[in-house]
Amino acid sequence: MAINLKNYLNPPTKMDAILSIRPEAQINEAGDEIIWHDENPTNITEEQITTKLAELTTEWEAIDYARKRKAEYPTIEELVVALYDTDDKSAIEAKRAEVKAKYPK
Repeated sequence: MAINLKNYLNPPTKMDAILSIRPEAQINEAGDEIIWHDENPTNITEEQITTKLAELTTEWEAIDYARKRKAEYPTIEELVVALYDTDDKSAIEAKRAEVKAKYPK
């Protein structure tokens, strides 16, 4: 399972691993404890969860460049202003190119 981009800023959790294994699982987290509301009918083991969490963490770490780019990219407000001003648009394009070069994929 690929990292959900709307949540790519936060590292994956045990709950993410379980939902990746069985998306329909009915669970909650209470601290470090997972609360099963559907009695874990497929008997997902702790080993399966640990393995999946390691896999998701590796994927998450691989997109570190995206988190760094997001922090330095122009803001939405800057982009909107640039739509109406040619000089601003050139500056925005230069800034994006600089950030992409600084944090390559």
